[in-house]
Parts: sequence; C-alpha cells; structure tokens
Amino acid sequence: MSSQNFQQSFMNRRKVLALLGATGINMLGGYSSTGANGEERLRRTLSCVVTPEQTEGPYFVDERLHRSDIRTDPSDGSIKEGLPLALEIRVFAVGAATGAAVGANKGADCKPITGAVVDVWHCDAQGIYSDVMDDNFNTVGKKFLRGYQVTDKNGSVRFITIYPGWYPGRTVHIHFKIRTNPKYMQAHEFTSQLYFNDSITDSVYAQQPAYARREAYRTRARNEDDSIFRQGGDQLMLKLVETGEGYATTFDVGLEMA
Repeated sequence: MSSQNFQQSFMNRRKVLALLGATGINMLGGYSSTGANGEERLRRTLSCVVTPEQTEGPYFVDERLHRSDIRTDPSDGSIKEGLPLALEIRVFAVGAATGAAVGANKGADCKPITGAVVDVWHCDAQGIYSDVMDDNFNTVGKKFLRGYQVTDKNGSVRFITIYPGWYPGRTVHIHFKIRTNPKYMQAHEFTSQLYFNDSITDSVYAQQPAYARREAYRTRARNEDDSIFRQGGDQLMLKLVETGEGYATTFDVGLEMA
C-alpha cells in the first residue's frame, strides 16, 4: 500500500469512528446509557411502541456481510460516493402482556434485545442496488451498501452509510431486517423501511453533486406519493442531526414478541 493510500485509509477510519460516536445516546438523548443504571435509563427513554412492518422489496440479498461501514464494495475496495450517514438502530421487545400496539405507549414494558442480527440495505446515489439484476442495471457480484451488525446488551447496532439516492416510483428509503437469536428469546423475523424528511432530501440533493446529476433529468417521488410509505411510513421517519461530515440518526424499533 502506498503512503498516499495508507493516509487516505487512516483518515477514512478516523471519520468512521467520529461518525459512529455521533450516533451515541449522549448526543441524541442527553445522557449516557453506560453504568449500573444504564439499562434502566435506556428503557425509560424508549418509545415502547410496536414498529410498523413493511415489505421486504425485491432487492434483499442475504449476503452475511458482518460490518459497520457498508459504503465499500468488498469486490474491489471502492467506496460509494454520497453524503455520510451514521445510523444507529436500537431494538427492543414490547411487552405483549401490557397490550401495547402501534401508537400505544402507556404502561408498555421495553426490554432491549441482545444478539439480534440487523441487516440494512439501500440504493446508491444513482438509485442502484448491489448484487442484483434489474431491467436498468446488473450489479451481480457487487456488495456495496449492504451489511449486518449484531445488537449489543442495549439492543443497539451502528452503521456508517450514505444518504440514499432514489429510483422511479419510490421515495427515499432504507430497508432493514431484524432476526432475533433463539438463544436469547424466541426466533422472530421483522422487516421494514426507514424514511427521510422531503425538505432535508431536497437540500442534500441540491448541494451534493453525487445526487444532483440524477435530479437534473427526473422527477423524484415524495413521501406522500409513495404507496408503501402511506402504510405507516410516518412512524418510520428518521430524525437527523447534522455532524461535521453529514448526518447522524438513531431509530428505536419495537417488536411485539407474542
């Protein structure tokens, strides 16, 4: 490896660590979840609401890529162009005995789920998914913007990715799938999607060259135009925080483990 490549790799690792740190609870919740009472404090801040499930879509590939930085393509080491996004997902069980349901949060018991496999996947800035054959592209063998992490004792996983692009017929979104470990509790599979505020997307696409090229010649679907978004998407919106590199966000997923 040349000194220039080594320096670039070192800087990339520093940026990843900085972005991963930006998704921590200290930044978004104003406290630390570590320490003797950390789990109890975490539990009190969770929404205790069952998260809406949505369609898997046609582009899921069970790659089994265990990694936090999903921007790279392992096949050639290239890094996908786009605004960095640090994504933290916290997974917890909503107590079925409390009668908690979508939109209900009174009296529900929240318990972080440890050892769950959380996959995320989405398109690149040009609306292209990796490792699939489509009418408009063939990326079989590529594995960019895919990966999984395993939830820690707080039910948390963290990823570094890019702000997604878009393709005709869909608003901007990220897919995720959660598979719980029967070692800790009953086996359970849950799939849904995450969404972005249209005004933020407008700003990102206008300022970032990677997206501007696509915006110039097509009309992008907005959230209210997307039939899948209309099936609970308002409960799957990401709240973004600006960082020095891009955005950071944390999203809580409540699973009804009946």
